[in-house]
Amino acid sequence: MTAGVIRRALLVIALLAGPAGLVVAQEQSLKDTQALAAMSDKQLMKLPAKKVFSAQDTPTRSLRARSIGSYARGCMAGGVALPVDGPAWQVIRLSRNRYWGQPQLVELIEKLALESKQQDGWNGLLVGDISQPRGGPMPSGHASHQVGLDVDIWLRPMPDRKLSKQELENVKPTLVVKDRKRIDPDVWTEAHARLIKRAASYPDVARIFVHPPIKAELCKWAKGDRSWLAKVRPYYGHNYHFHIRMRCPAGDKACKNQPEPSPKDGTGCGEELAYWLGNAPWKRIEQPPPAKKPDKPVKPPPPLTLASLPAECRAVVTAE
Repeated sequence: MTAGVIRRALLVIALLAGPAGLVVAQEQSLKDTQALAAMSDKQLMKLPAKKVFSAQDTPTRSLRARSIGSYARGCMAGGVALPVDGPAWQVIRLSRNRYWGQPQLVELIEKLALESKQQDGWNGLLVGDISQPRGGPMPSGHASHQVGLDVDIWLRPMPDRKLSKQELENVKPTLVVKDRKRIDPDVWTEAHARLIKRAASYPDVARIFVHPPIKAELCKWAKGDRSWLAKVRPYYGHNYHFHIRMRCPAGDKACKNQPEPSPKDGTGCGEELAYWLGNAPWKRIEQPPPAKKPDKPVKPPPPLTLASLPAECRAVVTAE
């Protein structure tokens, strides 16, 4: 180990407290995989996971592609970038550097974009967050998207022209619902329904998250084989995009799948949807209990550290 690597490792350790004047130096140190590799396990595991993973701006080159851990607590080795400007898609908000995923997910996005344009009357996909270059917790915006198997697809078709980088950075969402119970018929089209159905029909897709009125509209629209609807799950915050989640790739033994969706009626259009269209799921959001003034100052919870992630994630953040 060279003296320079040791110095960089010591700098990372010294900066854990994060003095305001040394933030930039801290971020640079966290990017240095050699410095991270030089640290002891005890030292490394104390680092805030979201800072370490968000500081990594390149994927691992020396590790084979695999997903490690769960969708909301894991990391990714061997991630690949979705080309930011494809024949039927564009990646938005490039500055986030969240267009990395497992090769299987990147292939699925490209397939969905091309097929939906050729067969479903959809002009092309605007692709939102996938994962960071090495997965892991993001500094903001998502609890999941950590293993390279999640992607947000906007419910706004790509325009007929290629958007500039500035336009992609500032693109505005288009809500397809009026509220948590009603679709907006002036925005929602059958092309939206065909796009989501196509994504749900892929065998490797485990779940698709949408706002409850979107699920209700799909339940009304679907004819014939309706089994694909079981994968479409109502959930908060998906009123301008839908979230595709893939199953763990075959052979990724460290990757943890969720249980298969199993609604009572086989589609989720019955009791499950009624629950989400009711008031119960929304009470904590719309009617939060009044905050009690604490007797003593309350310390914020400590940040999630690398120790909270699977042990294999140590190799991911230290690999070249």
